[in-house]
Amino acid sequence: MSTEDKRREFDDIVARLTTDYPALSRAPWPRWPRPVLITVAVTAAVVWGLLSVAMVAWGLRGVALTAAVVTTAAVAAVMDARRS
Repeated sequence: MSTEDKRREFDDIVARLTTDYPALSRAPWPRWPRPVLITVAVTAAVVWGLLSVAMVAWGLRGVALTAAVVTTAAVAAVMDARRS
């Protein structure tokens, strides 16, 4: 059995399962355009670096600021994921 046959058989099995159990199929995640993704990644890296410096320089206040920013980002990510 060749790789092509195995792939076709796998695709048939997946198609039957998603037909029988519609909950198994899901809409694909909306993808961000590449420039937006790069901008978000670079901005997040710079902010994380500044927060790391703030934790060292400001002590407990820097840690509290970092915790607040991370919590806000996590809540925003969860809300965005549920919205999609």
